[in-house]
Amino acid sequence: MLNSHLTVLKASAALYPSSPAFKTPQLDASLNNTVEEWRSISYAQFLADVETSARYWTRMFKTRAIPDRSVIGLWIGGFTYTDALHVYGISRAGYIPQLFSLRLPNPEIIYELLDQANAKALIYDSTVFANLDGCSLPTYQASFPEESNANGSLADIALGENDLAFIFHTSGSTSGSPKLVPCSYGWLNGVVLKSGKVSHPGASGRQDVTVWMGSMCHIGQSFMLIGSLQHGGCVIQPTAISFSSEELIDMVLRCGLNRLNQFAPFLAVHLRKSRSDVKLLSVLSELDEVLYSGLPLPHDEELWAYKNGILLKNLFGSTECGAMLLSIGGKGTNSPLLRPIEGVSYEFRPVTPANVEVSYQSTAMLFELVILANSVDCPHASLRHPDGGFHTGDLFQEIAPGSYVFRGRDDDWIKSENSLRCDTKAIEDNVRTMCGTLVTECVVVGSGRPSPVMFVEPAGDMDKENLKKEIIRKTRQFHSRRYIHERITSTKMIVVVPPETLPRTATKGNVRRKAVEETFKTQLDQIYGAPIESDYHNGSISAITLINS
Repeated sequence: MLNSHLTVLKASAALYPSSPAFKTPQLDASLNNTVEEWRSISYAQFLADVETSARYWTRMFKTRAIPDRSVIGLWIGGFTYTDALHVYGISRAGYIPQLFSLRLPNPEIIYELLDQANAKALIYDSTVFANLDGCSLPTYQASFPEESNANGSLADIALGENDLAFIFHTSGSTSGSPKLVPCSYGWLNGVVLKSGKVSHPGASGRQDVTVWMGSMCHIGQSFMLIGSLQHGGCVIQPTAISFSSEELIDMVLRCGLNRLNQFAPFLAVHLRKSRSDVKLLSVLSELDEVLYSGLPLPHDEELWAYKNGILLKNLFGSTECGAMLLSIGGKGTNSPLLRPIEGVSYEFRPVTPANVEVSYQSTAMLFELVILANSVDCPHASLRHPDGGFHTGDLFQEIAPGSYVFRGRDDDWIKSENSLRCDTKAIEDNVRTMCGTLVTECVVVGSGRPSPVMFVEPAGDMDKENLKKEIIRKTRQFHSRRYIHERITSTKMIVVVPPETLPRTATKGNVRRKAVEETFKTQLDQIYGAPIESDYHNGSISAITLINS
């Protein structure tokens, strides 16, 4: 039988019925929404709630004659226990969740992606959207009315390895839209295998307690939740994904957090603060594991962590494959090196990179990670290369036999602070097309930041502020179709510099993206240090709302 998120939940609810599966914050409005207490939700309760959700959605869809195994869109935050009930409940009811992040706020794009997947309905977060009158499909608010507790039987559905389990989407846009990432039950069986190894408990014998990493609308949190559930672990829902160091300490003291997992930019905030906060440093160094993902840690923060006994682990993955590589960990000199997770079938192929820009000078050979067709986690056929494998575009250097370090990508994509991708070249090409008479050169940066910033060299002597406003005006339509983390919608996110100021390569004269990041680091820190309001609105969620969420 194939394993899935549902079989994992059912097995763990039988093994650990009274153990807490989640801890959720109960806020005190009178004390500035601080956490008054952390509410425990047991495995037995989680399973019961998922089945209640499944019965409710089954009844809702039957009234509209929506067939079994239909694709159902979910446009939700993905950060709460209720969101987990919607995702797991739709699956348990026998439907296929198509998951949309709120960071993709343009309804037109959502409707296009629903149409591509042949979806039959859309569930949406009514706290964000008043209604979705423009949707041609039946729409439902993401809530459970009181009558959802009605009894009813749920049929067990026999599913094969090629049957769809989920539809995710790439976290960056290509040609103005993300791509569908169909995930089969065979692929999901591989996720259970890999996440079980990543989340395998230590030798302490106590229950592992971790924390929500990101939105369940993206693969990272879905992967980590499956890993935690299959070992009877507990997952804390923080008040925000970028939770404060004070909340981190509170989760350790009151919830028993012992395995911290975060995207690297958020973890780096705690590491920097621990340099002057002895209590925080003590808490971090006493954790059984500190797992980070999405991006490399800044080198100085990584060194600080190792020097102070913080047990770091790096998890490398993608939307299409889930987690792929895991660092050795521990306190040895080889602890940062990445290795494929046991049970996969990968190949590291020598390459001559075209565009990758590394932060060091080396003649060492680089290898592209390729997921072979027979690997348990090779993505859907629609995403594969003609040779049958999946070419990640991620480049590595082999430091020891079978052990690697990440050396960038052979393309123009960067990752934002929460590991979502942004095609910088597409933004730059749009500016050159729409504003070719206004600028002579431009480059988009923002690796590890909430959103991109564009540096431009002007073609004439137009006032800087007027130039920036004109660029925003001319590129407005392009950015309206992109994820929040890909957009440049404020003049504050455009920096005008004198001609020939941007650092270039000595041979071809191409602007060096990483060198721009380093040269203008102080200016970038100042830009991201203040709230950035969008200079235009398109009737959807504002950029600042989601960047700070």
